[in-house]
Amino acid sequence: MKARSVALLQQVKFVLMVKDMQRAARFYRNMIGLTVAHESSHWTELKFGDAIVALHAGGSAEQTETGLSFQVSDVAAVCQRVARGGGTIIKNPELRPGEPIKLAAAADTERNQFMLTEYVG
Repeated sequence: MKARSVALLQQVKFVLMVKDMQRAARFYRNMIGLTVAHESSHWTELKFGDAIVALHAGGSAEQTETGLSFQVSDVAAVCQRVARGGGTIIKNPELRPGEPIKLAAAADTERNQFMLTEYVG
């Protein structure tokens, strides 16, 4: 029997748990450059193109690996913005041997970890 395609799928959202919704939304809007599509005290959606990063209230602010990654044009400059905005740089940008990127690791104001990459060809 042939597998049926999932035609009902509309969107993929990456959800992060946050303790302070206003602080987290401000961080992703001002430091990362996402646009707020919806904002409330319990649920906020931020967009870049078709990508959605959703923030869900009720987080514990424990350090959490998320798997989220942002590709940027200048990873060092974005690391500076992250730190200025209350985030943490976990690992400074470095070239990845055998890969065409510079990679940094960071955490947002709620301690959700994410990666920053810069394509260097």
